[in-house]
Amino acid sequence: MIIRVEDASDPRLDAFRWRERQLASRPQRQEKVGAGMFVAEGDLVVSRAIESGAAAVALLCDARQADALAPRVSATVPVYVGDDAIRREVTGLGVPLTATGLFARPALVSPARLLSNARFVVVLEAIDNPTNVGAILRSAAALGWDGILLDATSADPLARRALRVSMGTALSIPFARAGQADEIASLVEHHGHHSYATTPDTSAVDISRVVPPAGGKVALMLGSERGGLSAGLLVEAGTRVRIPMHAGTDSLNVGAAAAIALHALGPNGRS
Repeated sequence: MIIRVEDASDPRLDAFRWRERQLASRPQRQEKVGAGMFVAEGDLVVSRAIESGAAAVALLCDARQADALAPRVSATVPVYVGDDAIRREVTGLGVPLTATGLFARPALVSPARLLSNARFVVVLEAIDNPTNVGAILRSAAALGWDGILLDATSADPLARRALRVSMGTALSIPFARAGQADEIASLVEHHGHHSYATTPDTSAVDISRVVPPAGGKVALMLGSERGGLSAGLLVEAGTRVRIPMHAGTDSLNVGAAAAIALHALGPNGRS
């Protein structure tokens, strides 16, 4: 249902301006039946959201994208068409995105189901920067990993920034939330994943020398840039691994470190 809008202050566009907490409260972001909304920014991310099966609530597009996207959503979904000035003001990004979409949040997968179905799982602990979460998810999708398990404090993979950085690939990998370190370690071990905990500690194994067991299940554990993984996960992990540093550098950004580890321990070239 294509609708032309002439004013950026049109109340029908209000939800496109909402902050993350207005789109979905903390309880809604942890809801197992699906609740709240998320925003997809950019035509590629909107397209991937539709492909993922997420239910569109409303779209804001230029004329060309409206014609392309309207047939791909329910006929009852309003597809608003606005000029560059309107789209620039509504998104607040300083650029007139050709497409922005409001979507209903999908239900969360349970940790047990995720770990039962996924062979290669990324575990995120206390990674609260959406940019880092988005970068990790993009690398995980590109390098063949098939599940993301986040602790309660890590950023939302469906936050605007996380989705932008992941280019929408966050919608292609199932994710679940667990609680504290002891619960995560217990779940990972129970479902048969060998866990690799990343750390800059020089006593850890050089990641280039690690050969995961053929056909086995793998869990890569990543912690915050400030404190790294908690002592609980480091102690419970099957193997502690490090990326050797040079020139006096202490560590990498967690997004960069994740890409290296995901390639080294993932399905590329493995049976």
